[in-house]
Amino acid sequence: MIIMKFGGTSVGSAAAIEKMIRIVGGRAGPRVVVVSAFSGVTDSLIDAARAAGRGEAFDNVIAALSGRHGEAAEALIGGGDRAGALAETDALLAELRRVLDGIYILKELSPRSLDYIMSFGERLSASLIARCFRAVGQDADYLDARLLVKTDNRYGHAKVLAEESYGNIKSYVAARKTLQIVTGFIAAALDGATTTLGRGGSDYTAAIFGAALDAERVEIWTDVDGILTADPKMVKNAFCIDEISYSEAMEMSHFGAKVLYPPTIQPLLEKKIPIWIGNSFKPEAKGTLISDASSNSRWPVRGISSLPNITLVSVQGAGMVGVSGFSSRLFGALALRGINVILITQASSEHSICFAVTPLDTGEALAAVEEEFALEIKGGLLDKPEAEQNLVIVAVVGENMKNTSGISGRVFYALGRNGVNVAAIAQGSSEINISAVVAKEDEAKALNAIHEAFFLAGTRSVNLFLVGCGLIGGTLLEQIAGQRETLAYRYKIRINICGLANSRGMVFNEEGFDPARAKELLAASPLPFDIDAFVRRMKSFNLPNSCFCDCTASETVAAVYETVLHAAVSIVTPNKKANSGAFDYYRRLTEYSRDRGIPYLYEVTVCAGLPVISTLRDLHLSGDKVLRIEAVLSGTLSFIFNNFDGSKPFSVLVREAKAKGYTEPDPRDDLNAMDAARKALILARECGLPLEFSQVNIEPILPEACFAAPDVDAFFAELEKSDAVFESRRAAACAEGKQLRYVAVIEADSSRIGLRAEPPESPFRSLVDSDNIVVITTSRYSKLPMVIKGPGAGAQVTAAGVFADIVRIARSLV
Repeated sequence: MIIMKFGGTSVGSAAAIEKMIRIVGGRAGPRVVVVSAFSGVTDSLIDAARAAGRGEAFDNVIAALSGRHGEAAEALIGGGDRAGALAETDALLAELRRVLDGIYILKELSPRSLDYIMSFGERLSASLIARCFRAVGQDADYLDARLLVKTDNRYGHAKVLAEESYGNIKSYVAARKTLQIVTGFIAAALDGATTTLGRGGSDYTAAIFGAALDAERVEIWTDVDGILTADPKMVKNAFCIDEISYSEAMEMSHFGAKVLYPPTIQPLLEKKIPIWIGNSFKPEAKGTLISDASSNSRWPVRGISSLPNITLVSVQGAGMVGVSGFSSRLFGALALRGINVILITQASSEHSICFAVTPLDTGEALAAVEEEFALEIKGGLLDKPEAEQNLVIVAVVGENMKNTSGISGRVFYALGRNGVNVAAIAQGSSEINISAVVAKEDEAKALNAIHEAFFLAGTRSVNLFLVGCGLIGGTLLEQIAGQRETLAYRYKIRINICGLANSRGMVFNEEGFDPARAKELLAASPLPFDIDAFVRRMKSFNLPNSCFCDCTASETVAAVYETVLHAAVSIVTPNKKANSGAFDYYRRLTEYSRDRGIPYLYEVTVCAGLPVISTLRDLHLSGDKVLRIEAVLSGTLSFIFNNFDGSKPFSVLVREAKAKGYTEPDPRDDLNAMDAARKALILARECGLPLEFSQVNIEPILPEACFAAPDVDAFFAELEKSDAVFESRRAAACAEGKQLRYVAVIEADSSRIGLRAEPPESPFRSLVDSDNIVVITTSRYSKLPMVIKGPGAGAQVTAAGVFADIVRIARSLV
């Protein structure tokens, strides 16, 4: 025999009921079909009851119930049977109205009355569905479960009396051959009062019938494909679990997996009756089988679930240490008040203990603790209990966990890497569950981070928020668009662009943009750009593995880096302003990044895509000592002096550099050497020198008159007047067989940058066009210094360096 149960969405409309009838009709063996109320009906009945209790109108609820059930009857039942179905519905609604009228008059709603009112949902649906079966020629009878399922008098969440209920069910079903359409969720106390089994209790009804009748299996038909690895509303990549053990299913359902009501499993576990969960809207889907013989999973965990809205109550004090019977007193006091404890954890020092309860039980729990330990609290041996609310329990479940090392490490690395603070941790001795208590606002981030760590192992995703879509940022978007598929399929790296901004506007999409259309979407956005609003929106998304990418040269944008890092969001930037500004700001950013393990990557701030900063770090980590750095750090100045051979005046070479796009529109922005000096300062700081920008000794290239010129044309006029001075200096160097180069030097406790004459053997003589070069002398590279040379400017190489840092962040993930 098979017991089938259909949930509210699976019977919530005429079309859904038709599908259900086809599913049942196509199966051999079902004798019992348990049904829930139409979707949303139980909530409507509760609203009506509470409205009546407040003395407010409830007619709209009854009218809606009449219309909805009437429409189903009209669509599915013909002839005289339709009239009978409508009459039966009207009779039930008339009874409901009389009860609500009484509550309205008394303005009092008791738990017993509420249970009775909620029972109308299942009674309306089951009686109507039985007639729908008969309308298609299948014998079916309506069975009110209150006749058979007996409970105690705990209204709202009654406990089933198994012995009485099982006997009733066996004898009743044995005497009947027709299909029984049973009301889920509702039962009756021994005195006949209507009770309910808790929200989701229709699953429990099916389990009770299955256990009583020693069914072959129990099938739970719902609107999802089975038990998923996580809640798909929060974790988009969640997928269906084919098989799962009773204990795993029990743990997941207890901690919030909504597809299965937690008490459902126990009666079936005792008799080893399998439970199958499927989708009534996709009956061809494989579904999930729960049994004691589930196959080994390819992953160490089966799934991740969360239990929202819990309160963590903490008790601590010296009076707990070494005192036997403390826990017994504590949990005994809670039990006396009927408080259910969801999670318990205690420090090994015995100095503190905390437990989780529902928000409704918080006040009672605090009162119970204060009353039980009044003397200890008064004597200062215990602190008053404290309650931390708006928390969530995230549970990682899987039987393979007990045979696999490193599970806890992976869980807590994923949480810590994403800035999710853990308030409490618990793990049972069976090792099939690791539970962590986190803040409510971190629920989705925690679930996604852990899910990716286990189920998308090898696939790393970065949620990118890009500020600056000009030359560098725009090129970066083009590179991401061109490499996206290769990264995803070959390297298992996904880059989701979730936020974009330029100086005019900003746009967001939690699901991610197509990088090829990003600029188009940004141009159409009505949101004006505001960096503080951008950061707030990014933080509000609270996505795991978020990365803030600054492709501007803005000091205002650089000023938010500290806020971004404190939100556990990685940073990638070619913007030099943060690292060449105040030393204290640079120190705070780099130390926070290092201490918290939150990447702050700025390789591209010096020499674009050349691996200069990473090389310096590797040298330091390997124990080498940097003695001296000499470098040409400006592509503009490199081009000018590489070609200053006497064949052209200095001013002509500056004009050529401008024409080639090697300079800013006003060449003085490059020839003032400020950009090169900022790069030199960053290198000095990376070598451990606590220098401020004012301490970088900069030799001016241009005479003061050039800087005083009112515009670019006037500047070139003044520069031409200095051609003879530049030529004289070049000729003097040439007479010694040398050539001029503008070189930065970092050594000991100083940093300077200036023009110097280089001999033929100098590595700086090998430069061509606008190349950069960095020559590093260390304790190990003393006789033959390390040389890093190549293009140090240009949109393609700079964007490629930024892209590489973003990929580096993805590779650093679990």
